[in-house]
Amino acid sequence: MSTKYIFITGGVVSGLGKGITASSLGRLLKNRGYNVINQKFDPYINVDPGTMSPYEHGEVFVTDDGAETDLDLGHYERFTDVNLNKNCSVSSGKIYQTVLNKERKGDYLGKTVQVIPHVTNEIKENIYSFDGQADIVITELGGTIGDIEGLAFVEAIRQVGLEKNPEDILYIHVTLLPYISGSNELKSKPTQHSVKELQSFGIKPDIIVCRTEIDMPKEIREKLALFCNVRPENVIPNLTAENLYAVPLMLEKQGLAKAVCKQLHLERIEPKNEEWENLIENIRNLKGEVNIALVGKYMQLQDSYLSVAESLRHGGFANGVKVNIGFIDSETIDEYTVKDVLKDYDGILVPGGFGNRGIEGKITAVKYARENKIPFLGICLGMQMAVVEFCRNVLGLKDANSAEFSNTTKNPVIHIMETQKTVTEKGGTMRLGAYPCKIKKDTLAYKIYGTENISERHRHRYEYNNDYKESLEKAGLIASGTSPDGTLVEIVENINHPFFIGGQFHPEFKSRPDRPAPLFKAFIKAAKECKNK
Repeated sequence: MSTKYIFITGGVVSGLGKGITASSLGRLLKNRGYNVINQKFDPYINVDPGTMSPYEHGEVFVTDDGAETDLDLGHYERFTDVNLNKNCSVSSGKIYQTVLNKERKGDYLGKTVQVIPHVTNEIKENIYSFDGQADIVITELGGTIGDIEGLAFVEAIRQVGLEKNPEDILYIHVTLLPYISGSNELKSKPTQHSVKELQSFGIKPDIIVCRTEIDMPKEIREKLALFCNVRPENVIPNLTAENLYAVPLMLEKQGLAKAVCKQLHLERIEPKNEEWENLIENIRNLKGEVNIALVGKYMQLQDSYLSVAESLRHGGFANGVKVNIGFIDSETIDEYTVKDVLKDYDGILVPGGFGNRGIEGKITAVKYARENKIPFLGICLGMQMAVVEFCRNVLGLKDANSAEFSNTTKNPVIHIMETQKTVTEKGGTMRLGAYPCKIKKDTLAYKIYGTENISERHRHRYEYNNDYKESLEKAGLIASGTSPDGTLVEIVENINHPFFIGGQFHPEFKSRPDRPAPLFKAFIKAAKECKNK
């Protein structure tokens, strides 16, 4: 079977759920036995989102091979359970950087370098890079159709439609059907205009997915089919689901996957959705609740901690409880407010981050969890702050700090990696991607993972300072996981606490709704037990 290509564009407004649509379709096609790869094109000029503030694009998702990517790749991985790579996240900046590097090396043999064909050819190379690796490639175009920065991508996918056989190409356009409460009706005109805009670039959508808050009447479906030149059965409503993971089954019911199979001449039309149906049934029947405080600094945009929040929910699914997440701004926490802010939570999580804003609030939250025996999970910076707090308040090193935040401290218990000292460029230069970790037996970490050897994804510049290791371990904060050669501390845990653990890595990037990351599963279990005491 030749590789099939599905392109998903968006119209009217951004934020309609193209990523969830792409993820859901990937799951539905995988449930039919196909090997599916999801890919994201982002029009911004940044090479990747690694240097962006989380307020710009939400969290930065990291793949096994160390690519810093858009958060939609997290959705793709969680829904399809496929580990993606650097070729799955492509920005305009990445494309232009490659083209300009080739021009400087003389690869274009003196030709005038232009958007067409040089930029569009580079985009197509990224699309075709999965030939032979996947049965179906689903490519989502970020932004909204008509955005000037996205035109090269639109032109490239138009060209793919001419270069491949008609039965190997499918275009899906995701649009908004706004509901006007005053007249109690859905309006189809924005979708009509959006499809007309797409057609003006030479692309005829095969399927239209309409984001709507209420059921789509038959008349609206037929009107859109007529004016947008698609078959009525290929106008698919996408309503608000009861939970995120119910979207694939909802779109299955609306006929999206069958329409895709028909257009692409796929033989395996009937799905095997039993496992996903069991997952949704489990989510619907959760008993009890736990309250988790997520203490961070980017709380104005909760997408900054998207994978962490989803992983907490995954942990809840595995433990049969609903997880209520309190997004706590660490700047609101100090020694006087901490009890009032955190007293109603069954577990405290301090996630990763950069910069010194809100750091003291995170340290105070760690201290509160340690002293009050509340289950604690620290991720990356959260783990580092657990080390700082322990050094300050247990070892008595009052000025203990991370060298990231203080260049005058006499006790830099967290210091910069040796390989990072000569780094001058910010983008893509951290310790990134999957690294192995060896876990000590007879530790909480070993009990959680059930094995000595694991691999987790990283994104950081600073490390635990081994000069303090002996003192820390004598006082009870042990290093239960290290790099295989023992030089880098990966996991710390407090042996004098029922559940207090931190990882230098980001376990949230590998968590799945039906297979939670072990640390999150264990953390929610501990929080559930704490609540029931």
